[in-house]
Amino acid sequence: MTKDVLVSLRGLQFEQSDGDPEQIETITVGTYYEKNGKHYVIYDEVSEGFDEPTKNRMKFGEHILELTRTGLVNVHMVFEENRKNMTSYHTPYGNIMIGIDTKQIQISQQEDRITVTVNYALDVNYEFLADCKIVLDIRSKEKREAFLL
Repeated sequence: MTKDVLVSLRGLQFEQSDGDPEQIETITVGTYYEKNGKHYVIYDEVSEGFDEPTKNRMKFGEHILELTRTGLVNVHMVFEENRKNMTSYHTPYGNIMIGIDTKQIQISQQEDRITVTVNYALDVNYEFLADCKIVLDIRSKEKREAFLL
């Protein structure tokens, strides 16, 4: 895997009702490195209507993914397989207590691509909100044409 990467982050939220799942996708450039058996991805995210970007750092390994966001929003989220973690999510509109009950983390690694899939239940202010899924797709920048297909 190269240092310069393209990052696709897709999130699905499955509502309690019979409606279709809500899907969000972000594609951006980032930096990848591996250290002490852990993978790291760093990228900036710009939110519509705000000038300040949010800096994102993902650290992942077997059965765990950590996401640290600083800037417009501030949070350290820990997705740990078969464990529930609580954190305070600081936004421009106030703080929210969230719970992340991670059911499964799958990591698939190839020479120029890493895919991480996380299935979890999300609580907001101690109440169940939705079952969710994140798919993180990291590819060497040289392989960017694969994102365009």
